[in-house]
Amino acid sequence: MKEIDSRRSVRKYQVKPIEKEKLDQILESARLAPSGSNTQPWHFIIVESEEMKEKLAAADHNQHWMTTAPLFIVCVADSRSRLPETEHVVLDEHSPEPELKQIIRDTAIAIEHILLEAEHLGLATCWTAWFEQKDVRPILGIPEDKYVCGIITLGYGDETPNQRPRRALSEMVRYEKW
Repeated sequence: MKEIDSRRSVRKYQVKPIEKEKLDQILESARLAPSGSNTQPWHFIIVESEEMKEKLAAADHNQHWMTTAPLFIVCVADSRSRLPETEHVVLDEHSPEPELKQIIRDTAIAIEHILLEAEHLGLATCWTAWFEQKDVRPILGIPEDKYVCGIITLGYGDETPNQRPRRALSEMVRYEKW
């Protein structure tokens, strides 16, 4: 609960590298995430070069604050965990395939593991996704049958945002039926 309560979306980072041991532990937490039928559809691309971070920030609705983070984790859902290799499929924001929803759901669980483990290790994150597949995929050479679920900025925070308002449990929990 401590990390769940203290985690914030940070948009300003210190100029300080991330220790490899901490990055490995964060990625290991994602690897251990649960997934439907144990398909484990996630892949992660670590981006550290200023050139690639600039390109991704531009594709992500020109959110140039992102480049203050020393590292990005691009989180990619792989349709091949649920669809045969022989089937040609292009996944984007308008795809009707139910498998797309399943791989996004499962990859989102792994992403949340990343966010919480980073918080546990004293690092800050922000999950960004204000992009379209056609804009972000070519930057990293991601095939059409993969779906980018988010770009996570990661680093030591240089700000401490206040907690945002949350709805009361009584507004969202129902028992037995709607």
